Amino acid sequence: MLSIVILYYSRHGSTRRLARAIARGVEQVEGCEAKIRTVAELSTSEGSEVDPIATLDDLKQCSALALGSPVWFGNMAAPLKHFLDQTTPLWLAGELEGKPACVFTSSSTLHGGQETTLQSMMLPLLHHGMLVMGIPYSTPELHTNAHGGTPYGASHHAGNPQAGLEQDEQKLAIILGKRLAEHAKKLSL
Repeated sequence: MLSIVILYYSRHGSTRRLARAIARGVEQVEGCEAKIRTVAELSTSEGSEVDPIATLDDLKQCSALALGSPVWFGNMAAPLKHFLDQTTPLWLAGELEGKPACVFTSSSTLHGGQETTLQSMMLPLLHHGMLVMGIPYSTPELHTNAHGGTPYGASHHAGNPQAGLEQDEQKLAIILGKRLAEHAKKLSL
């Protein structure tokens, strides 16, 4: 069974909902298992976690990685960046080299920096030697959505933080998760 880690940080739940949609896509691929993980808050006064806290072993043992964050001033959230800053031992040992990866994000405004946030998450993955993938333009749903979703990765325009994913956002996230798992499976042969 290939372990596909979906690692995210979410303050209000929108990025968590995207993570779960990506996991549904992963689980559509036979022989692949989605492991949803989050990162610890930087302040103990912030809310409790819903999913298990990620460890370096989760990344070391994964066959692929989906990385998600809300948009924070056009960048990934500090708790996720803090976790990634601790992955130097994995980088030194080349533990993530050649593994497929993708990114996903959510924002409260339509033009809040989704694409720059997705790109900010790609940078450490590229330094780790991961094979970063997005959603190809050949995906019909990418052309017909009216909400979130880019060739860089799945995205969600929350507007209202309690709002759920739009159907087109959810479908693109599932497509991305399935694509990630399929490539992990091909690379494992």
